[in-house]
This record gives sequence, C-alpha cells and structure tokens, in this order.
Amino acid sequence: MADKLFSPEQSEYLRQHVKNISNSDLAVLMNKSFGLSLTRQQINTYKKNHNLRSGLDGRFQKGHVPANKNKKYPNMPHNTGMFTKGQKPHNHLPVGTELMKSDGYIWVKIKEPNKWRQKHVLLWEDVHGKKPRGMKLLFADGDRQNFDIDNILLVSSEEVLIMNRKSLVMQDRELTKSGVLLAKVYAKMSRRKRERKCHHK
Repeated sequence: MADKLFSPEQSEYLRQHVKNISNSDLAVLMNKSFGLSLTRQQINTYKKNHNLRSGLDGRFQKGHVPANKNKKYPNMPHNTGMFTKGQKPHNHLPVGTELMKSDGYIWVKIKEPNKWRQKHVLLWEDVHGKKPRGMKLLFADGDRQNFDIDNILLVSSEEVLIMNRKSLVMQDRELTKSGVLLAKVYAKMSRRKRERKCHHK
C-alpha cells in the first residue's frame, strides 16, 4: 500500500492510532473516519513497510491489565448476552477478559455467555487469516506468553510430533525455526517411505 493512497492527514491519523489496536479494528476506524475501504491486510502491509507496531504482540506480564480489556477482537460476533442489565452473576467475566488457564495458555473471552479462544490463535489469525484445519500454532521460543507474531509458527500435527521427539523446540526462536524446516524434511521422508512400502505390497 503506497503512501500516495493516503493524504498527510490520513497518514498522521493512522500513526496516532496504531497503538493497542488490531489491524482489523484499525481498518474499520480508518474507513469510518475517512470514508475509505481498507482491508486488514492493507493495514498490516502498511505497518510493516513503515515499521509501525500496535504493541499487541508484547509479552503478557503477570498482573498486567490488557489494553484491549472489554474490547472485542477482530471478526468477533456481537455480544449477544445471557443476562439482561442488572442480572449478571457476581463472577461474570466481560468479553475481552484474558485468563491463563490450566493448560498454560492465555485465553480470551470472545462471546457471551462463555465462549473463549486462545490469545495467540486470535493474534495469528488477525494477521494471516483463519488457521487451516489440522494445523497447529507453536511458540518458537517455548514461551506461551510471548505474543510477538514472529514467535508464533504454523506447523502440522506430524511436524509437532517430530519436533518434540527430536527435541527441536528451543528457547531460541531462530533455532526452533530451523527445527521446523528439519521436521518438514523428516515428515516428507516418512511419507515417501510409507508410499514406497505401499507401492511394493
């Protein structure tokens, strides 16, 4: 997305509002403010080209109150609600609440009455679109609270098994990325061996 698509006023407005907002929400904001028809991907490309960051991909610190608390995530259905005003239980958690569950992942409440999704999946899908069926997301440095988008890798279930079996998941994200490449090679070799066995039967 070239700068010529934006007036100086629009460019400045985007820079002022880029913090703590998803690409989808920023596109909606720009479209409403200036009558544009920007997409999530255009915003993402513009931010990459101009080294702009939302801050949503930082580490989740213990006791941290999310900047997006009580805000909806991209493509989130409207809050249908289970209770009318004044009837919500004392332990009701609003949409946008983030919790660490027993699996060690951060979960985000995206819809009433009790629909939750993992935060790293939401962030990855905001940039790349819906996660393909059968694929998994892996934290490159093994830290489930490091939401830097470059730290979240898309791998197949077979590749995850290979990486765990061969200890290819490291604390160094670049080493883990190399491990993913190795896992892809091992997976391809295994498939070819199975194909040859089937062929000779």
